Amino acid sequence: MNSHTQNMTHWTERVDLAAAFRWTARLNLHEAVANHFSVAINDDGTKFLMNPNQMHFARIKASDMITVDANDPDTLSGPNAPDPTAWGLHGGIHRLVPHARCAMHVHSIHATVLASLKDSRLPPIDQNCATFFNRYVIDNSYGGLAFEEEGVRCAALFNDPKKRVMIMGNHGVLVIGATVAETFNRMYYFERACETYIRALQTGMELRVLSDEVAEKTALELEEYPDQDIRHLAELKTLLDAEGSDYAS
Repeated sequence: MNSHTQNMTHWTERVDLAAAFRWTARLNLHEAVANHFSVAINDDGTKFLMNPNQMHFARIKASDMITVDANDPDTLSGPNAPDPTAWGLHGGIHRLVPHARCAMHVHSIHATVLASLKDSRLPPIDQNCATFFNRYVIDNSYGGLAFEEEGVRCAALFNDPKKRVMIMGNHGVLVIGATVAETFNRMYYFERACETYIRALQTGMELRVLSDEVAEKTALELEEYPDQDIRHLAELKTLLDAEGSDYAS
């Protein structure tokens, strides 16, 4: 199989991932040519698609995705080798967290501000914040760039399947999910929730925090809300298509 033919496999996942990259750049949630998204393409999740090393999110196409094998030690020496930190973080997640079919890591402004606070908890002060009530983990042990050891350490924090957002202390955010649409939607709303909280803190006024009971009820209702993530990504692809974007090529 030549490289062009190989780049045509798992086309739906490639197109969805490319759309997510393009819109993430448009929302300014990315960081220059750093940050990475990945999606598993085999049953145990150890083979996955991800963005090429240091290509800007705003120009990534479906055919640009590279295929990475989390169990192949020669991955970093090939011609299409991923960024070593991407291999460390995403390889660890896909190898050790089976329910993480998709993983998105960004240094988005408001999530990173939250991750920089001594208390990085996100209180349920609005509907978006309530979405994540008891559904995130906080990494308090940042250890430098996310090479392989750091990836394994982070993967171990995802031991509760209900918790699919990692607030990476002093670093950023890592979001996991079952599909590209689900994970992108979760990342989008987490950044929105963080922005609301950070802006509320800036007022210096007392926060109106929901009760645990209402926050949990809201989170469950949103989890069961039909197809919001699918429709969200579908609409973004429709907008990109209308603009003549080449993301799906």
